[in-house]
Amino acid sequence: MTTPTVTARGAAPTAGVPAAARPRHRRRLAQWGFVAPAVLFMLLFFGYPLVRNVVMSFQHYTPKTFFTGEAPLNGFDNWSAVFRDALFGKALWHTLVFTAGSLLGQFCAGLALAVFFTRRFPLNGVLRSLILLPWLVPMVVSGIVWRRILDQDTGVLNSFLDAVGLDGHTPWLTSPHMALLSVILVNIWIGIPFNMVILYGGLQEVPRELYEAAALDGASAWRTFRSVTLPTLRPVITVVLVLGFMSTVKILDLILALTDGGPADATQTLGTLTYQNSFVRLDFGAGAVVGNVLILISAVFAVFYLRANRTEGK
Repeated sequence: MTTPTVTARGAAPTAGVPAAARPRHRRRLAQWGFVAPAVLFMLLFFGYPLVRNVVMSFQHYTPKTFFTGEAPLNGFDNWSAVFRDALFGKALWHTLVFTAGSLLGQFCAGLALAVFFTRRFPLNGVLRSLILLPWLVPMVVSGIVWRRILDQDTGVLNSFLDAVGLDGHTPWLTSPHMALLSVILVNIWIGIPFNMVILYGGLQEVPRELYEAAALDGASAWRTFRSVTLPTLRPVITVVLVLGFMSTVKILDLILALTDGGPADATQTLGTLTYQNSFVRLDFGAGAVVGNVLILISAVFAVFYLRANRTEGK
């Protein structure tokens, strides 16, 4: 009677180890079960196209490849051909100007409106809702509408300028000197609501005590804005600028709807160059090269965004 009891008691700790590990094992399986669909989705719809695009940039990929499946490797021929093309340098410069101008205009106008709407006045909510409309309309629709507005001969803007005695024959979209500026202004109009909404939300989180302390110290409105509002908004500003950059640098549909990259390639960007190489010239290898350049630029700013967030967190 004693021996079985002693054996059972002595065996209890040994038998308890797997039993204790079993719940942890189940929890780990459950965690992987929740994560697995997201990982699978990322691999299928982001990982595979990215790898395929990189491989394609080193292949002689033509429409014939879709039927034969033959896409022989050609080394760096696609890369050297793209980098030697004068249009690539022009498109890269236009992309930088378009992105910088759009971000600056969207951010400044969005911040001004966000500060304005922090004040309480009648119809505040209604006006904020109306300002969101450019952001809610599909970009292609916005581009088509603005193309009609900016038309040199029948556009509403030139008709209005003519009515008030100004130059009503401005070639907004048909002049190589005006087209890029016009596209930037339209993109600013589209992006202002996004900046305003995010910055307005950030302003709501600024402690009122800081403003009260600044008022007691006799700080002016500009000094309060510079010393209290901007430093407190720094994390939100980082998010707005980086996300704005990553969505602006690759814009395609707006430019296609407004100018199709013209006139005389004046609005050609890396996004439109990728489209034209792949689907107009049917040079898929060159299109993949330009696409990879865009991905690389976006990845650099994604790293910047993550590092900035980590720094702010510390």
